Amino acid sequence: MGLMDILQNALAANSGSGGADGATAEQHFDQAAQHASTDELGAGLAGAMRSDQTPPFGEMVGKLFGQSSSAQQAGVLNQILATLGPVAASAIAGGALGRILSPGQTQVTPAQASALSPAQVTEIAAHAEQAQPGIVDQVSQFYAQHSGLIKMLGSAALMVTLAKMKENATTRG
Repeated sequence: MGLMDILQNALAANSGSGGADGATAEQHFDQAAQHASTDELGAGLAGAMRSDQTPPFGEMVGKLFGQSSSAQQAGVLNQILATLGPVAASAIAGGALGRILSPGQTQVTPAQASALSPAQVTEIAAHAEQAQPGIVDQVSQFYAQHSGLIKMLGSAALMVTLAKMKENATTRG
């Protein structure tokens, strides 16, 4: 069974039932994630993060951050730094990121990342999206490499991610 079949089956199974329950959505997502490339998964997640059917981008990133290891937390913050640049990133969200960085430092360490709260990262991500809308794609590609975390977003976000993956595959194909 190919990725498109998996996506069609997942979406069909949940279309008439009033939505997927958590376990079913996770099963469908796991199956799709095993067959999808990181790029396909990242594009689907980016679509979900931009969707009006899911919480705002900043909230989703804050939730993922809260469930991440300190190394993953540092990774996503470094993705934001790389996209915005250290000076711009340090200034956003009341300077929360700037307060943990030493002068001239361009990478966040896991220890520094773990000093930030999910609420602070929600604010950082929301401001980053306003400053650079392409950050959604960058952060989504980062989390696509850690697909187990994506399940923490809940069944609605998983189903939107699968729908966006199908939409992207149909558009390309």
